[in-house]
Amino acid sequence: MDVLLGLQWGDEGKGKIVDVLSPKYDIISRFQGGPNAGHSLEFGDFKHVLHSIPSGIFRDNTLNLIGNGVVLDPVIFKNEIDKIKKIKPEALNRLYLSKKVHLILPTHKVLDAASEAAKGKTKIGSTLKGIGPTYMDKTGRNGLRIGDIFEDDFIERYNFLKNKHLHILKQYDFSFDIKEQEQEWFEGIKSIKQFKAIDGAYFVNDALKEGKKVLAEGAQGTLLDIEFGTYPFVTSSNTVSAGASTGLGVAPNKIGEVIGIFKAYTTRVGSGPFPTELFDEDGKYLQNQGHEFGATTGRERRCGWLDLPALKYAVMINGITKLIMTKADVLSGLKNFKVAVAYKVKGKETSKVPYEFNEHLKPVYIDFEGWNEDLANVKTYDKLPAQLKNYIEFIEKETGAPVWIVSLGPDREATIIRD
Repeated sequence: MDVLLGLQWGDEGKGKIVDVLSPKYDIISRFQGGPNAGHSLEFGDFKHVLHSIPSGIFRDNTLNLIGNGVVLDPVIFKNEIDKIKKIKPEALNRLYLSKKVHLILPTHKVLDAASEAAKGKTKIGSTLKGIGPTYMDKTGRNGLRIGDIFEDDFIERYNFLKNKHLHILKQYDFSFDIKEQEQEWFEGIKSIKQFKAIDGAYFVNDALKEGKKVLAEGAQGTLLDIEFGTYPFVTSSNTVSAGASTGLGVAPNKIGEVIGIFKAYTTRVGSGPFPTELFDEDGKYLQNQGHEFGATTGRERRCGWLDLPALKYAVMINGITKLIMTKADVLSGLKNFKVAVAYKVKGKETSKVPYEFNEHLKPVYIDFEGWNEDLANVKTYDKLPAQLKNYIEFIEKETGAPVWIVSLGPDREATIIRD
């Protein structure tokens, strides 16, 4: 089994890359996260954003599994399904759901919103999808799972958890009405029942025994990992490669390639430290050229130069064997650009990510010469501008990992795969 994941704060372009790589795999499986993920696919005139469904869904010979590490919102899932039915209904025959996937309840979303509102200036920038409270119930051993919806006492289990949430919500000064949301939620449950609910761990391990190729698809990015990210401005799951083992039930020794995706620059959505963030014309240029607006929330993404210490940290944590650079085309037109190679912390320079990763970090930059060439029609690595190849080779040397793929646009065809 190979693992593909983001090395920054998410939005690295995982959806496109999974779609590009899918023909090489028999199964694509999401291993963590929830509908706060927005994986965008684009080929020809077709554009589609997936939130919970794996990004191999539109490939004819690929099975897709939502693994047990994912948390699923039945309402958003039904909306995704309804859209796919209009585009390629037969694709849904290849979708499987692990029975151990935890469900996001309407009251989880209310708890998320109430908690975030109460934090005031200390907000973490939650997408308010109920993901944090759902993972809290999971670790607190109170959660509802897909397997529960087939049990005779499912409604009793649902009401028990809902009432627990309503009791907690009494401590907040927050008004809400979940009647309409509940109605949609139960419609979503009906939609889930139409799919193959399976034991995901047996499904994946049996496939591996049969010699089938599996790609584990991560959501968000390494710097949002609950353990190793920029805490507390993180997500609620393990976004690193180790999360693929727990999120699918596959032993670490079954993992082959670990493929890490990073942008040629850096972006972040929501709150949290961002040492290389730009507030000038270069930042606006990256945002406009890169169309840096969230696929799920529509929020503007904060933009900055590549943070090399953070990238090297992510490569180390994940055991990356191959790198993929996306949005290299966005840098076209810049006379020069920068890369942070270290931080200054209290007057001392370090190339390591410190424990206190906050606004007090000052990046230490080096300059790179830019290029003006339009990369839209470049199909091979040797035809790339010398300045871009110099940048790529610098990153390879610093990280110790080869840049295997260079993405030059959102379309699946705008991709250079190096031998």
